Amino acid sequence: MFKHLLVPVDGSATSQTAVGKATDLARAFGAQVTVIYVIDPYPFTGVGTDFAYGQAEYLSAATAEANAAVHAAKESFVKAGVVVDTSVIEAHTAWRGIVEAGASLGADLIVMGSHGRSGLEKLVLGSVAQAVLSHTKLPVLVVRD
Repeated sequence: MFKHLLVPVDGSATSQTAVGKATDLARAFGAQVTVIYVIDPYPFTGVGTDFAYGQAEYLSAATAEANAAVHAAKESFVKAGVVVDTSVIEAHTAWRGIVEAGASLGADLIVMGSHGRSGLEKLVLGSVAQAVLSHTKLPVLVVRD
């Protein structure tokens, strides 16, 4: 049924739970898995020039965090005997990077975690899962902790 799963991770416990569900699905269907981490290279756009000085430091830290997250996810899949590719990609927003990766990679299911934010926290921090659901044509399995 599913041949290629896209699994976006962010290094959180919730995304590791999604990795576990994706592992079960990949084994059941013999599916290929691609794990991605999306970095927003310009998170300070519109905030002011005072933040431009820290851009290089931000990208260095974000890349290190991304590499650690995709490495941890890859280890989980490999231990379960699942074939996995990993990629760190850049996009203006995480949801946009996930949607574009799903389309360009030919994925047929996105498996991702959701932190379940609501109220003011959702308003301030946003919901990546909600935005992916709103903008992709692919089926999405949202996993909550």
